[in-house]
Amino acid sequence: MFLKKIKVTAFTLLESLLALLVLVGTFSLFLDMTKIFHEEVKRATTDQTQDWQLFCSLLRSELEGASLDKVENNYLYVRKNVNLRFGLSSKGDFRKTNANGRGYQPMIHHVKNAKISQEGEQVKIILSFEKGGDRIFLYKFSEKES
Repeated sequence: MFLKKIKVTAFTLLESLLALLVLVGTFSLFLDMTKIFHEEVKRATTDQTQDWQLFCSLLRSELEGASLDKVENNYLYVRKNVNLRFGLSSKGDFRKTNANGRGYQPMIHHVKNAKISQEGEQVKIILSFEKGGDRIFLYKFSEKES
């Protein structure tokens, strides 16, 4: 009978150690998955911010030295060396084309909606993204360029 108690006690100790090991492993896995999820969310947010900053830089350099022609049908028309058109395409990107809509130079992707308006020499572009969120781009053409 003494031997049976030792076996039962040893089995209980082994069982509790195994349960403790499983709990520690589960908790560690949960912490690691939470950390990975947090990093993915941070990366996705950073990428959208970097895309927006790149878009603003590209559009400002394109509009620099250009003169405002008109804003019509949600497109921005400018004159530089050639007549250019900026606006949302049916493919979900904001692109630069010639005045007839030919050519293909996407400037930013995953755009759900774009609204372009003009007040005097100032142009306002509001972009809504597929992932959510809106961004506003403002540009004022100088008087000598118009």
